[in-house]
Amino acid sequence: MNTIVDSLQQFFQYTGFANMTWQHIVMICIGIFFIVLAIKKEWEPLLLVPIGFGMIIGNIPMFPGLNIGIYEDGSVMNILYQGVQKGWYPPLIFLGIGAMTDFSALISRPRLMLIGAAAQMGIFGAYMIALHMGFAPNESGAIGIIGGADGPTAIFLSSKLAPDLMGAIAVSAYSYMALVPVIQKPIMLLLTTKKERLIKMETPRQVSKKEKIIFPIAGFLLTAFIVPSGLPLLGMLFFGNLLKESGVTRRLAETARGPMVDIVTILIGVTVGCSTQADKFLTATSVKIFILGLLSFVIATASGVLFVKFMNLFLKPGKKINPLIGNAGVSAVPDSARVSEMVGREFDKDNHLLMHAMGPNVAGVIGSAVAAGILLGFLG
Repeated sequence: MNTIVDSLQQFFQYTGFANMTWQHIVMICIGIFFIVLAIKKEWEPLLLVPIGFGMIIGNIPMFPGLNIGIYEDGSVMNILYQGVQKGWYPPLIFLGIGAMTDFSALISRPRLMLIGAAAQMGIFGAYMIALHMGFAPNESGAIGIIGGADGPTAIFLSSKLAPDLMGAIAVSAYSYMALVPVIQKPIMLLLTTKKERLIKMETPRQVSKKEKIIFPIAGFLLTAFIVPSGLPLLGMLFFGNLLKESGVTRRLAETARGPMVDIVTILIGVTVGCSTQADKFLTATSVKIFILGLLSFVIATASGVLFVKFMNLFLKPGKKINPLIGNAGVSAVPDSARVSEMVGREFDKDNHLLMHAMGPNVAGVIGSAVAAGILLGFLG
């Protein structure tokens, strides 16, 4: 009888019930909350569902030494997590982004690149604030990249500069990407007048196939020579776009923007979620990172809108830019461009801003990768 009781007691020690803490319960609830948001609100479901479920996986209490946790060398989850830790997954995501992105809006109006550049102030603004809050320069750079509104870029840079903070930075970046409509709209309304919101922009010119083919080659050479440290992201982004626009590599482009990017998104979402183990995630540092992430988004959105207003001071009537597309300078493609369209149509249902907002939106993708390269070059 004693043997049976001892065996049951030993079995109980290996269960999650015996090793559970309140922190595990909190993180599991947060994971469930992410899943609920993704399903009910449809906020970035392709990201929040894997991350939310990954949080649940990563916070199942376990007996030490079972070698199944994400931070235990040689475990299955640890091997999958190598793609995040070593920075393998983000360039593959960028390959897919390039293969699904149409740069026509930017090519037809190159000046919209300036809006995407202005929105990167969110990155450098958050960097300076993080320094004042006591973070080391490399940690501040990794935290600041959240303002680029680009999860893969945040993961890539934090894996190089601040691997210990990567879980909090990645979850913060993806969370605020999902909340783009909630965060950006109030800022856009605060910084614009009704007259500015009603500005109708001229139709962009048609872009030739030759221009679309030349752009990824010329764009890569220009950005890579300026910021060689951004090579993994910039190279894959422009290569993916060349696959799309060349017209002779359709199968490769479809694979890059379809099955491949879907597989990598699943792996990056689940493993990032798993990395938020309660003992490593529920800290004062994580709270500071989430606050800084929000500030970086606010600064990025405000910088883009205010820069458009500044540009309009030098543009003739009929050539002016609607400031509502300034928010699209962040890298959340195409969500921030959709916010521009949504807010614009609230004031004039016939004023379609989506095609215009895609210009600064794709410029933001390039800008965030360049900013990451700059930070990596100086701080890496």
